[in-house]
Amino acid sequence: MMFTQYFGMKFNPFSKEIPSDNLYESNDFKELESRLKYLQKTRGIGLVIGEPGTGKSTALRRYVSSLNRSLYKPCYMALSTLTVMDFYHSLAQMLGEVPAHRKIKMFNQIQDAINSLYYDQKITPILIMDEIHMATSGILEDLRLLLNFRMDSANPYILILCGQPPIRNRLAMNANLPLRQRISVRYMMKGLNKGEVPEYIKTRLKAAGTREDIFLPETMKLIHANTGGFTRPINNLATASLMYAASVKKDYVDEEVIFQAQKELN
Repeated sequence: MMFTQYFGMKFNPFSKEIPSDNLYESNDFKELESRLKYLQKTRGIGLVIGEPGTGKSTALRRYVSSLNRSLYKPCYMALSTLTVMDFYHSLAQMLGEVPAHRKIKMFNQIQDAINSLYYDQKITPILIMDEIHMATSGILEDLRLLLNFRMDSANPYILILCGQPPIRNRLAMNANLPLRQRISVRYMMKGLNKGEVPEYIKTRLKAAGTREDIFLPETMKLIHANTGGFTRPINNLATASLMYAASVKKDYVDEEVIFQAQKELN
């Protein structure tokens, strides 16, 4: 029997598939959201940094789902495996173009599409570049050239760079100085604090339509200590705990269950 069935859940509350309107609004979320709202007003370049599993991509997903599509056009790209040509091709496509074969042609297509959206249709493109720490030097350089619109006026786009801490060293390099200088908003994801872990878990359980007290209060400190408050490890540990509890026919998760689940994950 699946643990979701055992606990009467509509779905695994700790899976990625949870609808964005059911997500827990942590302090991190609110801080990041207010900075992104500021970025919307100023049409600048933002940088979001966080360790793996701090909830960067989830927070961006929620932000994208909150945008008014008649005013903003979000284009989301994960840069981990892209070559420069893939990058141009994907971006041109997302902006509604049929990508040309040559880079210089795509370069012009992208700039024209951004200008057309912003000036003619009054729609601001929001370019979200995830996993920016994995981007090739070529992509970082081309990103700067591509988005180097008239420096004297406000940008006809918003650019959000998102990635893990190594991006700071990459941006510190002289070659990336022009891009670094144009970043107006920075935010470092911190993860959940001790007080937020119980709320996070309850919100998730409630979204799955089950009782909110499955995890006993004494397990919360243990979960925080084992995960550092990062949401992906919390989700993994909570899922493993529910699976273990169901397998030994327990109706709740106590410290012993957390201990066993952690052993299985290690």
